[in-house]
Amino acid sequence: MRTIDFSPLYRSVVGFDRLATLLDSAAAQESQAGYPPYNIERTGEDAYRVEIAVAGFRPDELAIEVKENLLTVTGRKAANDEARKFLHRGLAERNFERRFQLADYVVVTDANLADGLLAISLERQLPEALKPRTVAINTTPAGALIETDKAA
Repeated sequence: MRTIDFSPLYRSVVGFDRLATLLDSAAAQESQAGYPPYNIERTGEDAYRVEIAVAGFRPDELAIEVKENLLTVTGRKAANDEARKFLHRGLAERNFERRFQLADYVVVTDANLADGLLAISLERQLPEALKPRTVAINTTPAGALIETDKAA
């Protein structure tokens, strides 16, 4: 296990403390168990999909929450009152919580559960004020400026 000390970063830069915090939390999450497995896929220029293997979970046992750029997926198995006698139990039916840090302006647009995979669609939606825009350049003939100056 290796850890990175970001204290020199805090001394020499201003405004990047959030980045260091994100790196710290990502390093801490790496040490967590890998259950359930997941994929993160880029489906377009500003579109992403997170797929989580949730075999055995029903839609009412899953919860998706987004709060302050943090996507949290939680699975809570309902109490199984059936008296089942297993000879081998290889399917993990344990509770889980998966967290994903989202960039600014990334929103959840859709979630689907099919074939044991929970697919969460994400999209970066920039506000109009932050989108690139073009500015029209007006042209006036050189003579028009001279005539205006003479009239004044």
